[in-house]
Amino acid sequence: MDEHFPVTLADIERAARAIAGAVEVTPARYSRTLSAIAGAEIFLKFENLQFTASFKERGALNRLLSLDADERRRGVIAMSAGNHAQGVAYHAGRLGVPVTIVMPEGTPFTKVKHTREFGAHIVIEGANLSESYTRAKALAGEHGFTLIHPYDDALVIAGQGTTALEFLTQVPDLDMLAVPIGGGGLISGMAIAARAMKPDMKIYGVEARLYPAMHNALTGDHLACAGQTIAEGIAVKDPGTIAKAVIGALVSDILLVGEAGLEAAIVKLLEIEKTVAEGAGAAALAAVLANPEIFRGRKVGIVISGGNIDMRLLSNVILRELAREGRILSLVIPIEDRPGLLARIATIIGEVGGNIMEVSHNRLMTGVSAKSADLGLVVEARDATHAAEIKARLREAGFAVGEPSV
Repeated sequence: MDEHFPVTLADIERAARAIAGAVEVTPARYSRTLSAIAGAEIFLKFENLQFTASFKERGALNRLLSLDADERRRGVIAMSAGNHAQGVAYHAGRLGVPVTIVMPEGTPFTKVKHTREFGAHIVIEGANLSESYTRAKALAGEHGFTLIHPYDDALVIAGQGTTALEFLTQVPDLDMLAVPIGGGGLISGMAIAARAMKPDMKIYGVEARLYPAMHNALTGDHLACAGQTIAEGIAVKDPGTIAKAVIGALVSDILLVGEAGLEAAIVKLLEIEKTVAEGAGAAALAAVLANPEIFRGRKVGIVISGGNIDMRLLSNVILRELAREGRILSLVIPIEDRPGLLARIATIIGEVGGNIMEVSHNRLMTGVSAKSADLGLVVEARDATHAAEIKARLREAGFAVGEPSV
């Protein structure tokens, strides 16, 4: 293994001793159901069960503990879309260190709220992390703050690497790891630890397809890094220089996952494991499920890196995934605007076991008779087969069943 990385296994072991007792030793559990779905032995590392619901506490605390007395007095600053912010704010507050956090515009409300509750001074500035970083550097220079970078810092990376130390202690016979990549701090720390402990370990990084920055850096591709992703925690345009070197040497490949796959993984973790993951936190599972040829038959460790997702967004993700699975269907049925038809349709749906969740009438269509209406229904079904049965029964009864135009 390359010995020239600025972080070594000894640094990671030192970080583990430093942060012991102040961060959670999170559970690592075998998932029988996800294993059956993936065709692999799936073990989950629940970093979403940290106090701030993210692995970011590990690196943040390790860096904070390195401050001298003068640096502690002057305070620290960080730029973050949320999880690094919360990790720095929580542990800085615990240690009595003043903290300022620069967050990009569009950071989820829940992350802003929790960061502020930990006592941080919040500055919302920048369309993305790069712009927030520019502002954070300027404020650090003006006020003498110590900048705690979320991923391009050796002490932060060493702290994140403690995730792998724990995981391989809990499940020593893992032969693959799937780890999300934003700036690359987590995967680089984990890769250094894992490959030092098990040189044959295969490690796969995962990026959102909309933000393939590390993929581009290592392959020379020029895929666009832009757009609205549910995995804002890994929506990074400028990955870390330390991480590039480590990933290039120690990581087998970087897998890209789309938004539908991320949403499906969030819902699977919620429904099967009863655990809440944010988009970035579900990315590794999404990649494993989307690439069965890579992981089939292997013992795969998946890091659920965080669980800070806005509740309104989570609700929307659940409904969207239920619709994709055919468990919620939206129907539009043209009907005559006369008494009894709604009751007849409701009876048909009820007899076949469907559950009507919403009903709406549209009587304002100027292109058809004033005696006509569009009946809109949102119906819950058991699965896609049941949904098809509901629509078939309505058509057998003489109703034209369509779907809303997008």
